[in-house]
Amino acid sequence: MDKSTYPHQEYPYMLRKVRLDHHDSVRSHVHQQVSTEVERLERRIEILRLAKAPHVAVMISAYERMVDRKKGFLQNWALDEHRFY
Repeated sequence: MDKSTYPHQEYPYMLRKVRLDHHDSVRSHVHQQVSTEVERLERRIEILRLAKAPHVAVMISAYERMVDRKKGFLQNWALDEHRFY
């Protein structure tokens, strides 16, 4: 069994240079991270909609709540795409 020590194998490791002393750099990084998470969750929801498993509705509901919370975070912190610059 060959397991990587990196816990998120499904996501390619990318080096990001985030300058914590620069507000815009942190803001951009957070926006990118949360937006990517929302996209992945929305893809999972679409895949689950095609599945014929017994508890699909419960899983979809949980993922939809997660998406709503992440989008709410982006809006509350003025990180949504309409206000992001």
